[in-house]
Amino acid sequence: MTRLSMAVRSLVAVLAALLAVTTASATARATSEPKAPADFVALRSVDPTIIQEIRYFTPHNFVGERIDGYRQPLCILTRPAADALHQAQQRLLGQGYTLKVYDCYRPQRSVDHFVRWAKDLEDQAMKAEFYPNVDKTRLFEDGYIAEKSGHSRGSTMDLTIVKLPAPPTRPYVPGEPLVPCFAPQGERFPDNSVDMGTGYDCFDTLSHTLDPRIQGQQRANRLLLKDTLEGLGFVNLAEEWWHFTYKPELYPDTYFDFPVSTKSLTQSH
Repeated sequence: MTRLSMAVRSLVAVLAALLAVTTASATARATSEPKAPADFVALRSVDPTIIQEIRYFTPHNFVGERIDGYRQPLCILTRPAADALHQAQQRLLGQGYTLKVYDCYRPQRSVDHFVRWAKDLEDQAMKAEFYPNVDKTRLFEDGYIAEKSGHSRGSTMDLTIVKLPAPPTRPYVPGEPLVPCFAPQGERFPDNSVDMGTGYDCFDTLSHTLDPRIQGQQRANRLLLKDTLEGLGFVNLAEEWWHFTYKPELYPDTYFDFPVSTKSLTQSH
């Protein structure tokens, strides 16, 4: 064998080794995403009648862009929470209403995205709708943003009630004029939800579930949601009329980071 042929063979061997390493690394990256435990389910597999409008998959949220970790517009929950939500839906259907979820399980990477956004005081693109009366420097201090979220434990959801038959909700168009989330229902961004007094994710004390300024039909609507869910083991966050956690939680101390995607769920689901 000549020196040239030996050199060529050595070069080929090196290239083959590099290709193998690169392929292995790519494969490892493709399979290294965390997966959900087996007792997490897609809500639609438990109750396909509950409307899903997953806001963080869209740019219509306080950040103004799709949030990290939301690969699909999908509600994922622990099975006990999903089963209890199904029971709530059955009660509401009998009264001419349906539930609509805005958010369910939320990966830690999504919470990290919120934190990065909150620290960027220059980015206030969505302020006029979601936090018109709150200075962005106070988002952490006032409790609107935190480095951990109960949503990441899998038994917390954000939701509302829609009167049947459910009218369609038009899509948000990035760059459209923004209206304060506490404006009268006919003025703020259209949502097919019953009137809860504020829109979803409204950073304002008017979002407190029992705020005394919310009266009449708006208060009755909040209490219908609250009473229905609390009768089945859910606990409301007093500062957010839309926020409920099913108790006891399966994972009270674990903050998961698998993406919101059917691929994160086990094959049985």
